[in-house]
Amino acid sequence: MHIDIDHALCIGAGQCALAAPSVFTQDDDGFSALLPGRENGGGDPMVREAARACPVSAITVSETAS
Repeated sequence: MHIDIDHALCIGAGQCALAAPSVFTQDDDGFSALLPGRENGGGDPMVREAARACPVSAITVSETAS
């Protein structure tokens, strides 16, 4: 899976970090960021829920070709 955060849309609501704290965090400015090494979601089943929880739809989760 591939996770993309549109930083132009992100408002720093933090819902992603609440839904999937093993994948998402907030940077020094309070905006969404991926934890190091978690660019593919790390198998966390809550990644899609985190994307759905984003109030501005700044997170896109897509499948990657194997």
